[in-house]
Amino acid sequence: MDVLIVEDEGPLAQLWADHMSRAGANVTLAYTQSDAEEILRVCDFPVVVLNLRLSAGDASAIADYASFRRPRTKVVFVTSSSFFSDGSIFHYMPNACAMVPDTTPPADLAALVEYHGRESVPA
Repeated sequence: MDVLIVEDEGPLAQLWADHMSRAGANVTLAYTQSDAEEILRVCDFPVVVLNLRLSAGDASAIADYASFRRPRTKVVFVTSSSFFSDGSIFHYMPNACAMVPDTTPPADLAALVEYHGRESVPA
């Protein structure tokens, strides 16, 4: 399964990527909104892991772009904020499949991605 991780903190992105790779995923990293949109322009991913608090871009714009360009792609949002703690992100982002805190253990995040990625692959 192919996974796109959009996270501007390189060491954290690499930590997540390492855990997902060990679980069998082919991981592509993007550090900015423009990088993510360029990658989504040419590649298809069953799952995107997206930090809601990007310093170089707008995470909601990336999710919107993925929804438009790759409608089958699911997005796992990661955040340090409690802003969407009421679940409203699922109302605003139709491709949202999960939202977890940035303190989620990387192995748990990898398992979540594997679950949603497997679910989105056509039988």
